[in-house]
Amino acid sequence: MTEKVTRIEVEIFGEYYTLKGVSSPEEMMALALYVNRKMIQLATRNTKLSKSQTAVLAALNIADELMKLQEEHDNLVKMLEPESKDK
Repeated sequence: MTEKVTRIEVEIFGEYYTLKGVSSPEEMMALALYVNRKMIQLATRNTKLSKSQTAVLAALNIADELMKLQEEHDNLVKMLEPESKDK
């Protein structure tokens, strides 16, 4: 069974993109809004950034958030794992 591909047009930082994926339109729009919000925050703090610089910094900030959440997740999983039988 193949998953239905969703297409949605979004605006991110004044540019329009057509997104395609298996997520719902609402999920895809939420991602686009999140990226747009991050870029606007960065551009507001530093008006001299170009669009590409703003995009790269937003990507780095989002990657940092992801890595921290992955680390938290890994730590929680370790806490929930039963102690090894070797001890």
